[in-house]
Amino acid sequence: MSLRLRPSAVLIAACVAVPSLTLAQSKGLDESDIMRLKSVGGVAMSPDGARVLYAISAWEHPNAKGDTALGDRHERRSHVFMVPAGGGAPRQLTFGERGEAQAQWSPDGRTISFVAARGTGTGEDAPRPQLWLLPADGGESRQLTTVRDGVSSYVWSPDGSRIAVVTTDSLTREQEAKVRRRDDPKVYEDDFRLNHIWVVDVASGKASKITSGAYTVSGVPNWSPDGKKLGFRASPTPMIRDERGNAYVVDVASLVLDAITTTNDAETAPQFSPHGKTLAFTMLPHEMAPHKDGIMPRTLRNARVVTFDIATRALTNHARADFDVSPGALRWSPDGKQLWFTASDRVWNSLYAYDLASKSYSKRTKDVLVQGLSPSSDGSKLAMVLDTPDMPGEVYVQSGGGTPSRITTTNAWLGERTLGASRVITWKSKDGRDVEGVLLLPVGYRDGARVPLVVSAHGGPTGAHTNGFKGGTSPGQTYAARGWAVLYPNPRGSTGYGEWWMHANTGDWGGGDYRDIMTGVDDLIKRGIADSTRMAFEGWSYGGYMTSWVVSQTGRFKAAMMGAGLPSLLSMAGTTDIPGYINTFFGDPQYDGSIVNANIRKYLERSGISYSNNVTTPLLILHGGNDERVPIGQPMEFYRALKDRGKTTELVFYPREGHGFTEYYHQMDRMKREYEWLARFTLGNAMKTAM
Repeated sequence: MSLRLRPSAVLIAACVAVPSLTLAQSKGLDESDIMRLKSVGGVAMSPDGARVLYAISAWEHPNAKGDTALGDRHERRSHVFMVPAGGGAPRQLTFGERGEAQAQWSPDGRTISFVAARGTGTGEDAPRPQLWLLPADGGESRQLTTVRDGVSSYVWSPDGSRIAVVTTDSLTREQEAKVRRRDDPKVYEDDFRLNHIWVVDVASGKASKITSGAYTVSGVPNWSPDGKKLGFRASPTPMIRDERGNAYVVDVASLVLDAITTTNDAETAPQFSPHGKTLAFTMLPHEMAPHKDGIMPRTLRNARVVTFDIATRALTNHARADFDVSPGALRWSPDGKQLWFTASDRVWNSLYAYDLASKSYSKRTKDVLVQGLSPSSDGSKLAMVLDTPDMPGEVYVQSGGGTPSRITTTNAWLGERTLGASRVITWKSKDGRDVEGVLLLPVGYRDGARVPLVVSAHGGPTGAHTNGFKGGTSPGQTYAARGWAVLYPNPRGSTGYGEWWMHANTGDWGGGDYRDIMTGVDDLIKRGIADSTRMAFEGWSYGGYMTSWVVSQTGRFKAAMMGAGLPSLLSMAGTTDIPGYINTFFGDPQYDGSIVNANIRKYLERSGISYSNNVTTPLLILHGGNDERVPIGQPMEFYRALKDRGKTTELVFYPREGHGFTEYYHQMDRMKREYEWLARFTLGNAMKTAM
């Protein structure tokens, strides 16, 4: 969910291949290829526009002994690389055993900073992530900070003499001793540890605490051009369900705090304009009354670009009716005339500019997925990470508003594989509205061939499928390699299609969104692509909810997988760590003594578990053992309801995992186990059990 905010040792492609596509499939991707993919992120353009820093994360096997039965582990780590902005050979700058992240340039471009946890120790004695400095032209790195609980984010001062860091308030020695001896009862939703800002002198390493009090700083602070003040966003508590937030400015010398907003609806940290007279940030006004504890359900609207005049304290809302998407974190153009940001844009993520003089929005990229953005100091060059259907994210550079040029090739071995082609498609829903989605075709697909189809529902529901590289652990290129088509629908409730569409499934989960998806399936059958006798369904989080709903409403799918799903909305509302999100769609459950009032009846009516008797589709259920977003009672309830009724189902828990999986072997198992289940019941193949 946003439910915020998207595996057997023997490969099984051959035994489930569609005969006419066998030759092409041998060149496609399998599960081991997915785990081999390296991810690019953390792009940072040098101030002079000559070089670009970025991070590559990949699975590493540091203690490999050639036998995983000995307990060897794979670890996901990132390291910092540098490449000329005009293209050329990249150079790896860091090699730490625990990895490095958050690379930045000093304002003069002479120093590179990054966050890394280096040293010995494990568990509670493991080293914490600290800030390190490295000469940009070569040399040894040095550790700058020694904060007890590590650095979560940081930003250089304009003159490069200081760095503001955000870190968690440390426990007292007595509290720390109690934790070590396991004398550590936890009061639910209480006893919070808060994040605050410190400023560190680069030359001496001396640190001073700048903020304190009953609020927690989120995100990255922002310096005023003269280096005298810091802008930041803070919330009353660190609870994920607490979406209250205000914009603040603190004077670094006097520590005087200025609340720019007091309405709890600031979405991002305020950014100082180049002339220092104006602040820019985004706000999302709350529409719902708060609960008795002061926390309100989430508002489903687009965020608004706002500016704050520091001298007059006038707040200006720059929302426009002709701009109907939600802006992300803002940054000023170097001349202070525009605001730049990215936003979800149908199946893309686009770069936008807002011109303050003309009060107009313009799109600066077309049909691309922008996943990171960093300008040179004069704004003439932009470094970004772009994701495409045929290649995972790579570093691109855009000069003077032209077409971005790719300057890295991180997964060159993909040139040895053949991929399924992606198409952006639209179809008509039951009410005549257009619905959009992405269709991934099988490797070597020929027009007119009917092939097996798997439908993949996205999480959220305030999320969206994008037209990027389908190489994750959910269905994608591994299915295309085996002769399947994959439909990624964006039904009502999805983001990037305007406020109306995002709102359109409020109180109606399993209604219009379900019909949007099913009409997409019908459309693919009508187009002669999908074989209606060989179809499967899967989804994670809200996509898992939709899976539970689909199997309880129709028997058209031969197999299904519910991942981290919520089939029982009433119990979900009382146990999830974001109850206000469920309340947004269905209201607060009214426990008023009437047992089943109209409000509770709606929760029950829109829960897949309420229709367990109707389920005929074999259902695989996968869930993280430590999931707080969708607690483990959800899959247990549905499994028991189905099992007691003699339905074909299997429930697998993954220890230590939360709402999304982070461990290597769990991700491998998810992919293999899901495919084996779907193929067994959809294609009729006898499959081996996964790990």
